Amino acid sequence: MKAASVQRSAPTDAGMADAVLNALPHPVITISPDGHLVDANAAAEAFFEVGVPVLRRHRIHEFVPFGSPLLALIEQVRSRGAPVNEYRVDLGTPKNSGEHMVDILVAPMPERPGHVVVVLQERSMADKFDRQLTHRGAARSVTALAAMLAHEIKNPLSGIRGAAQLLEQSADADDRTLTRLICEETDRIVKLVDRMEIFSDERPVERAAVNIHEVLGHVRKLALTGFARYIRIIEDYDPSLPPVFANRDQLVQVFLNLVKNAAEAVGDASDGEIAFTTAFRPGVRLTVPGTSTRVSLPLEFCVRDNGPGVPEDLLPHLFDPFVTTKPSGNGLGLALVAKIVGDHGGIVECESQPRHTVFRVLMPVYHHAGAEPANEA
Repeated sequence: MKAASVQRSAPTDAGMADAVLNALPHPVITISPDGHLVDANAAAEAFFEVGVPVLRRHRIHEFVPFGSPLLALIEQVRSRGAPVNEYRVDLGTPKNSGEHMVDILVAPMPERPGHVVVVLQERSMADKFDRQLTHRGAARSVTALAAMLAHEIKNPLSGIRGAAQLLEQSADADDRTLTRLICEETDRIVKLVDRMEIFSDERPVERAAVNIHEVLGHVRKLALTGFARYIRIIEDYDPSLPPVFANRDQLVQVFLNLVKNAAEAVGDASDGEIAFTTAFRPGVRLTVPGTSTRVSLPLEFCVRDNGPGVPEDLLPHLFDPFVTTKPSGNGLGLALVAKIVGDHGGIVECESQPRHTVFRVLMPVYHHAGAEPANEA
């Protein structure tokens, strides 16, 4: 009877181990002495974009770049019999396209000589968390600048414009051209300052349950009737997505800015395409600055385009004010996006390679109880 009990518990233990591995958000793979992939969890299947049966038919060198440091790490672990870490390793491949920076842990499996287990932690999410304070700090610097400009520039400009209008009344035709130029330029500067004053609005954001698909549908309609009328805009939505805890008008402003940037990047290309995607990504949590509170950000909204991409040197500073790739741009659009998303307790990030640029927004879910996003210790 006792033996029968042990026999029944063994499959349960194995099933529990599989469940634990599949619950991990990080890819985990097991590699045999001859380099074959023996097993992988669900996150590894997603990372390599193939299922376990396909993975088991191949060796690890077929899924990583030629001469990848991962291969050397595996051999080092086998020879030393001790775990090894390596940080910021690119595992991008033709199948797993683009740059895929990961932190790697390789450890031996004493119960299976020659076998090693590899754990990958994608750097993109870690870098998002590292840069969130930079984005919010940049927005705060614009807030102070906007308040100063409103006081120190707008008042003198109104005097300059008034004086130009008085001069125009007694000026001849040639001089009127100059006075009109003065008025037009002062108006242009006032509009710029007015746009910056948005940053100095410190009032609490009025938020409620918002259907993000309704917001994206509205933005798509605006884009197709205006600046993106000749661009194909596709939608790939998760229909079961819960409401987002947000201000609808501000979300429209965020995605209009992102879509306008995407449309300008695509330009007149005949195959130009912009894609809206939504998804639920459980497990993404953010520490609120100044506290130990952790907020869950499971809602992912993306705007993707197939334009030429963002220059690599600008990518880390893309959400800073006055940073732009456009000759006539003022560099405030993405800074405003960062401020609005940050005010909502979310994250915005950009990943870019030629013909594949993605702006990703992570936001909290709407919760009926108290109408507040869930906090996690």
